[in-house]
This record gives sequence, structure tokens and C-alpha cells, in this order.
Amino acid sequence: MTKKKSARNSEVIMTEMVLPNDTNTLHNLMGGKLMHWMDIVAAIAAQKHSNRIVVTASADSISFKHPISLGNVVTLKAQVTRAFNSSMEVYIEVWAEDIPANKKILTHRAFFTFVAVDQNGRPIEVPEIIPETPEEIELYEGALRRRQLRLVLAKRMDPKDAVELRSIFDLDNKGEKA
Repeated sequence: MTKKKSARNSEVIMTEMVLPNDTNTLHNLMGGKLMHWMDIVAAIAAQKHSNRIVVTASADSISFKHPISLGNVVTLKAQVTRAFNSSMEVYIEVWAEDIPANKKILTHRAFFTFVAVDQNGRPIEVPEIIPETPEEIELYEGALRRRQLRLVLAKRMDPKDAVELRSIFDLDNKGEKA
């Protein structure tokens, strides 16, 4: 891998206001619109870390905890949690704020994966991440398990080879059923 970079240097904060064209018939933000914003903020974080063009490889674990209403101010925060060879996991938090009511709540969380590519669209190496805060360290340490789970679910990795997931699949150190 190339040089190491601090996780905090990839942080991106984006703010949007929910307008009528962004909502469904219940006057809540449409999920697709939110996912579009999440993809943008996460891509910018991945680009800041890699200094490369990036493409979305996956959008995982998007949890829709609370609806976001018309007129709310939406704050999206993204940061690279870990870099692998050419891919990066990005953690996203979404907050909705009702300014007149002085209320702000965490509404969504997600992990997206991006791949850095060269001018020909081929994967290219990215810098390693240096986690510094307790939250960054926790996200960094969990990233390998999340990556292996994504690969197993996509049938791109045999569960026996997913060393970080052995306890989930009840496998011993040889990859056999315990």
C-alpha cells in the first residue's frame, strides 16, 4: 500500500434541506433520494482519502431508523473506516433536524464500499487508514469482518476462508463445523 493517512482527513459533512420534490405522499424524504445523497457524501470521502476517481462497489447495512420530514435539514457525515488494496469502506451517519422545534435525531447509518480506479477504470492502490479516536478504532477493527461478510454473502468468498467470521458460522480453526 502507499502512504498512510488519518481517518479524520477523509471526513465530509454535507447538508441538504428536504423540499417538496424530495418527498413521498406522506411528506417524508424518499429513500432513493436519501441513498443518492449518501452515495455522494461517501464518494467524496473516498476521493479525499485516495485522491483518485472512485466508483461505488456496494451499499450495505442501510438502516432506516426514522423518517425524515418535509422541511427538515439533513446532515450527512461520511468517513473512510478502513482501506484495503484498492477498496475503501465508508461509514455514513444521517441526522435530521427540525430547526423550529429545536430537535435533531440520528435517522440512518450505512456502510458503502468504493474502489479507486485509474483513468482506464482499473482498480488502483489506496493509502492505508490510521484510526485515532476510539470510534475510529472500533469502526476500523470491525471493517474486516464486515468486508468478509459482504464477500461471503456475494458468494465471492467461501465461509471457511472468512477467518474473522468463524464464530458467526460456528466453525473451528480448520474451517470445519464445530
